[in-house]
Amino acid sequence: MHVVVGVGGGIAAYKSCSLIRSFTESGHRVRVIPTESALEFVGRATFEALSGQPVHTGVFADVPEVPHVRLGQEADLVVVAPATADLMARIAGGRADDLLTATLLTARCPVVLAPAMHTEMWEHPATVANVATLRSRGTHVIEPASGRLTGHDTGSGRLPEPDEIVALAMLVSERADALPRDLEGRHVLVSAGGTREPLDPVRFLGNRSSGKQGYALARVAAQRGAQVTLVAGYTSDLDAPAAVDVVNVKTAADMQVAVRKHAVGVDAVVMAAAVADFRPESIAGSKIKKGANEPSSIPLIRNDDILAGLVAARRDGDIESSTVIVGFAAETGDADGDVLTYARAKLRRKGCDLLVVNAVGDGKAFEVDHNDGWLLGADGSEAALGEGSKALLASRVLDSVVQMLDTRSPRPTSNPR
Repeated sequence: MHVVVGVGGGIAAYKSCSLIRSFTESGHRVRVIPTESALEFVGRATFEALSGQPVHTGVFADVPEVPHVRLGQEADLVVVAPATADLMARIAGGRADDLLTATLLTARCPVVLAPAMHTEMWEHPATVANVATLRSRGTHVIEPASGRLTGHDTGSGRLPEPDEIVALAMLVSERADALPRDLEGRHVLVSAGGTREPLDPVRFLGNRSSGKQGYALARVAAQRGAQVTLVAGYTSDLDAPAAVDVVNVKTAADMQVAVRKHAVGVDAVVMAAAVADFRPESIAGSKIKKGANEPSSIPLIRNDDILAGLVAARRDGDIESSTVIVGFAAETGDADGDVLTYARAKLRRKGCDLLVVNAVGDGKAFEVDHNDGWLLGADGSEAALGEGSKALLASRVLDSVVQMLDTRSPRPTSNPR
């Protein structure tokens, strides 16, 4: 794939180096087009070394090759990171006063802009209007992260981490309509990761969940305009998704309390976490040692079913009746039935609206970047989700959530973005 990486003139330009390396190491041909201001932060030689391609900023270099037209025409994907307030204003205005803006005018492939600026600039009415204009034209302007900005300032406007930008860019290259702004005005609660049930101060009962699928769901929901709360158990050192509020928990009991608390007032709950079914009946105060006094067995007791509890809470009026509840099932088949047989029984038992079913084992679902499975509905519907990245599966699941939400309750008035 031919990827154009545009770089705007902001302090976050240094992160574009990791972005470029990620694309090149994945086998893509990368052409870097910085603005003149970007070269004040990262030198031309750095971009050329990382991409293996010449770097120019103006339209008068290599004139016989007509680069200001050709680069956009040949691109399969354009990613601009950082996209500064000034650069987005020029793009929205249709300017073509340097090689990057001219390339963007000729590009007909997916275009992803990753904004980075101070909070006041991101929230300024001019920037809000420019972002709305760009999105109305089909440009993907992703939500920035919150955190440390230039100097001592913190707030919204921080460039998302390069891995997140790559994941979102690859998602729209896989599926151009994966990030519609159809969750604006909605609040979505997602759970992710595994829980750990302590045996003693050293050991615990856990599982192989990496949290990647839940984080992908939270990330995609936020980029589709939702306010997202992510209740996260143990994960594989994942960075918090941009524009997502993260609540960290440890045990199944912790997750139950957090989910029930944050489920009040939300439009949808997606329970992607791998919650432990059992916990030790008691926790040893000191490390369990081998020897004459070692236990012959460790009694277990069942944890509360968080998903079934949410369905009961909705039925009892403790959460809104219109809330869409989505469960996840990691299944294996055996002599008594296949994956879907067990999943259908689980859907009936849990009572949720939708159930995402993953076959697990042998490099499937857990600890990998790809996924596939089925989506079962309480109405008896069944659909294969198809194989692809976890972000792609997340987008397909959220399509069904949006359809169900739009049927149950009208979408609230969204903000101008």
